[in-house]
Amino acid sequence: MNEITRRRLLQMIAAVGATSLIRDALAAGDLPPGLHRLDGTATVNGKAAKSGDKVNLGDRVATGANSQAVLVIKGDAMLMRADTVIEIKGREGLLSELLITSGKVLSVFSKKPLNIRAATASIGIRGTGAYVEVDSTSVYFCLCYGEAVVEGPNLAATTVTTKHHEQPLLLTQRGASLVAEPGPMRNHTDAELVMLEALVRREPPFVKDGQYPSNKY
Repeated sequence: MNEITRRRLLQMIAAVGATSLIRDALAAGDLPPGLHRLDGTATVNGKAAKSGDKVNLGDRVATGANSQAVLVIKGDAMLMRADTVIEIKGREGLLSELLITSGKVLSVFSKKPLNIRAATASIGIRGTGAYVEVDSTSVYFCLCYGEAVVEGPNLAATTVTTKHHEQPLLLTQRGASLVAEPGPMRNHTDAELVMLEALVRREPPFVKDGQYPSNKY
C-alpha cells in the first residue's frame, strides 16, 4: 500500500468516528484479530470481553443489549449490533464460515470462498459486503456489492449480483421450503461499509465508482 492510499484510508476512518486505538493500530500496520471497538457489553465464548481482546477462529461472540462491536479477522471485518450472536469458523488461518444465530451483522470479506449460515439459509460469497438480520420468522439479506449464491430447503440456488444494494432479500421459512422475496434496503449505511473496508485497507467499489458520499444510503 502506498503512502497516499494509507493516508486516505486513515482519513476515512477518522471521518466515521473510529477510536484512537484503531487509528493508531492502522498507522503501525495491519490490525490483529479481535474486538477493535466495543460500545456496551460483549462476550467471547461466554466470558466478558473488552475492546482490544483477541478473537480466534472457532470463537463465539455475542453482544449485549444496547451494544455494538467491531470485529476484525485478518482481511474480514464485521459490525455486530445489539443482541447478536455469531460463531466464526475457518481453516488454514482464514475465516471460511460465519454462523449467525441471532441479531444483525454488517460484514466485508476478502476475496476467498466463505459461507454464511443464518437459520435455514446458506449464503455462499467471495469478496463482498453483506448485511444480515436474523429473527424468529425470517432472514433479511442485503448483498451490498459483489456476488452471492443463496440456498435453502427446497430453494433452488439463486445467484445475486449487485453493485450498490440493488437486491435485498427476505428469506422466510414456509413449511418445508425457504422462500426468497424482494425486501427493502434497511438498517445499514454506506458510511459503515466504508469504515469496515478501511479497517482492512480497502475501499468499497461504490467509492471508486464515485457513488460516495451520497444521500441515498
